[in-house]
Amino acid sequence: MAERCARRFAVTETKPSLKIPGRTHLTRNKSKRFGARTGASGKAKKSQSTSPTPAKVWRTGPKPLPVRPGTNAPSPAHGPVFRHPTNNLVVLYGFHAVREALRGKRRKSLDIYATEAAARRLEAEIAGAGLSPHIVTAEDLARRLGTGAVHQGLMLETLPLPPLDLSGLVSQSGIVLVLDQITDPHNVGAILRTAAAFGVDALVTTERHAPELAGVVAKAASGGLEHVAIVRVVNLARALEELGEMGYLRLGLDSEAETSLAKIALWRPLALVLGGEGKGLRRLSRENCDVLVRLDMPGAIKSLNVSNACAVALTLLHAGTTIGSIPI
Repeated sequence: MAERCARRFAVTETKPSLKIPGRTHLTRNKSKRFGARTGASGKAKKSQSTSPTPAKVWRTGPKPLPVRPGTNAPSPAHGPVFRHPTNNLVVLYGFHAVREALRGKRRKSLDIYATEAAARRLEAEIAGAGLSPHIVTAEDLARRLGTGAVHQGLMLETLPLPPLDLSGLVSQSGIVLVLDQITDPHNVGAILRTAAAFGVDALVTTERHAPELAGVVAKAASGGLEHVAIVRVVNLARALEELGEMGYLRLGLDSEAETSLAKIALWRPLALVLGGEGKGLRRLSRENCDVLVRLDMPGAIKSLNVSNACAVALTLLHAGTTIGSIPI
């Protein structure tokens, strides 16, 4: 054992110049002490630093938009954070729908998301509503609204309009529109736009079998949703009875009616009742009208799309072409 230890000690003490034929040099290379690697030439490579080197960050996609004073930062790479859809959240999009909602101040606006160009177009209205726009891209809005939504770079998150019942109607023009299960959002939006143009007091519609008064309806209404009072009822027949008790003349528009709208005695206030696409007025709705009227169509086709029929009827009512003891 003592001899073995002596030999081991002797190897350790071998001078650097000593080489044993056929064997590797026994003197340790100090450069290998810390794990340095050697190349083909046997020379040690420079040891790498153990401190981490910051990785270079590469950006993808469009260059971020600059942040204007009074605006929120552009959306991050993963996109902006929108509110989760709830029954108490209304989403409006499109230039006119958003602009009129901001101007009207009938509803509580929560947040607005806009491209930089769109935010500049509505800078005064946004500031007037006390909002700071979230700058986003058109692609961000398309992901939230769907690729078919014509958002024009604008989306507004708001609370619903305050509810209104028939007893709260304030008559100015003396005309109310009643929709009997019209389900197409584009038709309802077009009717709202026409109603706003003709100064209609209110639009009465059902809670069920009617589109949500937001999104597509608001876009098609082009801001009209903010200028017409909305009354949602559970029972339309009962609502028509109540309108009759309030003194409204109830006109049901029906392409098969015997009486022409242009040849009937009218008075205000009146309620123009419009039937759903294809099926028209339901039985109880017809029974709760004072009179059914038609539009005179000189051409081969005797009926119109419900939104177009509404526009023609309101034109007749406001042009004074109706004949009656109390002209309107």
